Amino acid sequence: MENASKALLMAGGVLIGIMIVSLAVLLFSNFGGTSSEIHNNIEENQATQFNSQFTSYVGKDNVTIYDVVSMAKLATQNNQNYEFVHRDIKYIIGNDRYIAVILDKTSIELGYISNQTAEERNSKIETHFNKIVTKDLNLVGENGLPKYDVQVYISEVTKRVYKVICNKIE
Repeated sequence: MENASKALLMAGGVLIGIMIVSLAVLLFSNFGGTSSEIHNNIEENQATQFNSQFTSYVGKDNVTIYDVVSMAKLATQNNQNYEFVHRDIKYIIGNDRYIAVILDKTSIELGYISNQTAEERNSKIETHFNKIVTKDLNLVGENGLPKYDVQVYISEVTKRVYKVICNKIE
């Protein structure tokens, strides 16, 4: 009888041990899943926030060259952060991190120029965008500055904007 009660106590201890281990595994898997969900939500929010800098112009009828240049500057900053060379086909084709801004069928964003200092790059960027603005300022009519229609393309892979097309509204 004494052996039977000891056997029952041992069996009960083993069952309680198995239940504790099972509970620990369950909690670990739940917390691990929660942490990956939080990480995914953070990445999704960052992508949405980044995209909103471009998508906020879609569907508006008062987009001017200044707005287009603002988007091109954001794209240029992105391309330089990733050290993408401007209009280098290996970066544009199949790469969802390079952002192209196309104004009337011409790519106006810039990329990274490795043989220049940051000051020289910034000067070149400002000169480039000032020429684009000046060209549009010469087209000012009775309705003011020309207006643009904006289309934004978002990658299925990165969930980030990779192309912005701006066409003049006639």
